[in-house]
Amino acid sequence: MAKLSKRTVDALQPRDKDYFEWDDELPGFGIRVWPKGRKVYLIQYRDSGGRTRRKTLGKHGVVTAEETRKYARELLSGVARGQNPSEDARRKRTAPTVAELCERFMSEYVPSHCKASTQKEYRRNVDLFIKPRIGAMKVADVERSDIADLHHAHRDIPYQANRTLGVLSVMFNQAEVWGLRPEGTNPCRHVKKYEEKKRERYLSPAEFSRLGQTLSELEASGEESSSALNAIRLLILTGCRLGEIQTLKWEYVQGNRLRLPDSKTGAKTIYLSNAALDVLSSIEKLTDNPYVITGKKPGAHLTDLQHPWRRVRARAGLDDVRIHDLRHSFGASAARMNEGVLMIGKLLGHSQLQTTARYAHLADDPIESAAARVSGQVATWLSGSDST
Repeated sequence: MAKLSKRTVDALQPRDKDYFEWDDELPGFGIRVWPKGRKVYLIQYRDSGGRTRRKTLGKHGVVTAEETRKYARELLSGVARGQNPSEDARRKRTAPTVAELCERFMSEYVPSHCKASTQKEYRRNVDLFIKPRIGAMKVADVERSDIADLHHAHRDIPYQANRTLGVLSVMFNQAEVWGLRPEGTNPCRHVKKYEEKKRERYLSPAEFSRLGQTLSELEASGEESSSALNAIRLLILTGCRLGEIQTLKWEYVQGNRLRLPDSKTGAKTIYLSNAALDVLSSIEKLTDNPYVITGKKPGAHLTDLQHPWRRVRARAGLDDVRIHDLRHSFGASAARMNEGVLMIGKLLGHSQLQTTARYAHLADDPIESAAARVSGQVATWLSGSDST
């Protein structure tokens, strides 16, 4: 056949079976005519293994012969350099989407590398923030701008935006390990996290007193379950994390210590005060339940402390205090009693010194008081009013 053009292609008539016509100017460039009259441009070539390959370029009428010829020439030129456009197209067509990567990441990587609480947080980020935004995209097609747009979309909640960015970074690192992206192409690189304002809310001695009175009143009236009230007391007196108290088992209580086999920072020991021991001794051990803070279901621990805590704090006039602020208040109390940063870190089970550093400035309170006393006395001497 002569050179493919609109005129020559329009003149081709359908037959009982599909057939090919090849351009005599560009070897390998042709058109396929189907029995129902559909005409499709394509290239045909042999790959490096000698196998005949074809790649469809577009439907006649949608694309023209001339613009398709330019595309065909580029592809065939690539074939001469060892490329395989048909296989490349197949790989791209079957390449995993971000949603598929998310599920593989959650099933293969996360269970063996993350604690249960972290797994829940990863799942939340995947389902609520990642998949709805970029789940349909191919893993290999995601660019830094896509990640930056996702991060920017949640700028009003910077903490959440940064946590999602962290999950994405770990996930795309793993995509490189699995060969789904070239090494060193993590699209999260250089996407700057938002500044987060650390929330500092520590209970004062007067607020501790008010909270303690509230707990006693609620216990006496029976308005709240003893499990919830005891859990709050243990949080206050130990500085433990919520999950550590909720899942505390009697077997972990060993003398004046809690020996937790696992926590956010691994196995750790919590040293119990007499006040904490008194709380534990007041709790009834159930033969059919291994947990200290029991739930409503047989053999289970208390799963919801947020709702009871909201009622308790409202009653105590502490509406802005979160459960985790009880842990912060424990650390702050230690700082105000002039305990060193290293000791506070030991009490709270911190694995990194910078985590404890947030309490360091509170240790200045006793120093300030002492400075005021000494300076005041020196000033008195200077004035000559007291020479003793």
